Amino acid sequence: MFTGAGSKVPVVFLISGSIALATPVIFGALAGVIGERVGVVNIAIEGQLLAGAFVSAVVASLTDSLTLGLIAALIGGALVSMVLAAFSIKYLVDQIIVGVVLNALVIGLTNFFYAAVLNDNSQETNFPGTLPFLPIPLLSDIPVIGAVLFDQRITTYLMFVLVPLVWFILFKTKIGLRIRAVGEHPLAADTVGINVNRTRFWTVSIAGTIAGLGGAALTLGSVGAFVREMSAGQGFIALACVILGRWNPWLAALAALLFGFSKNFRIFAGQTGADIPPDLIAMVPYLVTLVAVAGLVGRVVGPAAAGKPYVKQ
Repeated sequence: MFTGAGSKVPVVFLISGSIALATPVIFGALAGVIGERVGVVNIAIEGQLLAGAFVSAVVASLTDSLTLGLIAALIGGALVSMVLAAFSIKYLVDQIIVGVVLNALVIGLTNFFYAAVLNDNSQETNFPGTLPFLPIPLLSDIPVIGAVLFDQRITTYLMFVLVPLVWFILFKTKIGLRIRAVGEHPLAADTVGINVNRTRFWTVSIAGTIAGLGGAALTLGSVGAFVREMSAGQGFIALACVILGRWNPWLAALAALLFGFSKNFRIFAGQTGADIPPDLIAMVPYLVTLVAVAGLVGRVVGPAAAGKPYVKQ
């Protein structure tokens, strides 16, 4: 137990809350790692999270199926990624500009539909509920670890699976070798028969499905409804985690957990009545991330071709 201002906070609850808050960021960070490894800087993670959150809530509400809501989130994230890929790869538009515009577009669209459709009919269109906790028999009974790792929602279990899976694909398979080759030296990859732009397009699109799943973790895995701009900058935090994690899925996930823990600390500090200004407490997660990333400036080098369009000679 932790004690603060006369109140006690269960360790299990603190850790579980940190994992839950970090889950959407981890999904976004995985999408960012995959995108940059193949040579595309995915600034549009924020938009992919928001799109996934919006469509998952709406589809799950209209169909009364949380499973269909999860599938819709995958598709929503992928569609935003496909737009990013099409403009930056085929039409050679600056990837940063496309990403920023997409973020603004998704924010504008979701705000419009929220005000025009969801706000006046939320019971039918924006009330999906939340995914149930799925305790794993026997494992969930293990003290501390069981409650933290083996009594979670499906979105968290998927995160547990995707982190090692993405690492394995990127660094232990031929597909991953091709992806990294395209992101490091696209001309060399082209000379050995790899279609650089097609590889980039489909890799970024698949990465978008992961970010979309992060959006579902915000709605179906936490709040139980869509809220305007509920991604609240977590897509940009995910990008910071990509850098902090040195473009490695494991390290990026740990960086996201640092953000989740600091955010959970803010919540608990507010609940326990700590004698700290609430605005200062609210800054903690972002200050921690900023300081951590600033400490790595000039010390880490990303994929050589990230952000650079490839034109076949």
